[in-house]
Amino acid sequence: MKANRFVRSRRLHNVIDAVGNTPLLRLKRVASTAPDVEVFVKLEFCNPGGSVKDRPAKRMVEDAIADGRLSDDKILIDATSGNTGVAYALMGAALGFRVNLVMPKNVSKARKDITQAYGAELIHSSPMEGSDGAIRLVREMVEQHPDKYFYPDQYSNPSNPLAHYHGTGSEILEVLGDRLSVFVTALGTSGTCMGTTRRLKDFANEPGGRAIRCVAVEPAEALHGLEGLKHMASSIVPNIFDPTLPDEIMPVGTEDGWDMAERVAAEEGLFVGHSTGANIFAAVKLAEQLQATQGGGCVVTIACDRSDRYFAPMKWEKRYIW
Repeated sequence: MKANRFVRSRRLHNVIDAVGNTPLLRLKRVASTAPDVEVFVKLEFCNPGGSVKDRPAKRMVEDAIADGRLSDDKILIDATSGNTGVAYALMGAALGFRVNLVMPKNVSKARKDITQAYGAELIHSSPMEGSDGAIRLVREMVEQHPDKYFYPDQYSNPSNPLAHYHGTGSEILEVLGDRLSVFVTALGTSGTCMGTTRRLKDFANEPGGRAIRCVAVEPAEALHGLEGLKHMASSIVPNIFDPTLPDEIMPVGTEDGWDMAERVAAEEGLFVGHSTGANIFAAVKLAEQLQATQGGGCVVTIACDRSDRYFAPMKWEKRYIW
């Protein structure tokens, strides 16, 4: 038996230095219908703020501090469905700036509690308007008080996808390289999908590279219960979103995302949110396609956050209980 290889722990200057370099976990039980296809999930909840949104928040904040847009006399304000808000709040506490967050009133209680624990001030938008309502409200506030706020605008900020181009995508290639067949992830701000997909597409033009199929997931219905995800046809489309970049946009139903989240908890010991459930549901479907058409392959997706951020009841539920 080979001895375990121990990796020396990193010594960090600041908690935000812990963002990135998250592990990849192979799923076997929920992907047993495609036994010859490796299905991996990148565990982004291992970031210090507990979600994939730590990556773009860090990049947007650091870029803004570097060029002077964020200074001691400005309050960072942005619209968020929760996870980016947690990341902003963590950054503010660690680096010493104030944070105001505009989020739908029906965002899970856990996310509200976490952001407030870091010292952020919450401003609630209409629960019926989802993330689009939060975007409209924050734009009104910034327009009224432009000197008061720094508004990173995660939906339009190029630093959002760049965080994934240089981080998520590069890390996936470092581990899986030319084994990777398909990458799939869901659309919210679209930063994870856009940045990671661009990096994987560029890999095809590098020495020893290969073409990787990249798939975007979106809710199948305009009225859905996959918190944080966007049904693009019925939403304010993020400026960073390029619909021509993914090779395919795959719709996933609310119940499929919720059911898969429950399955991976029970069968893999992986306690994830519903957006991750949607990601894994799509990854398994794509693995089944690879099994049928190519007899094998490798699929990777993203575990956006943990399920403990969804314990408190919301106004939108799995079976649309209002």
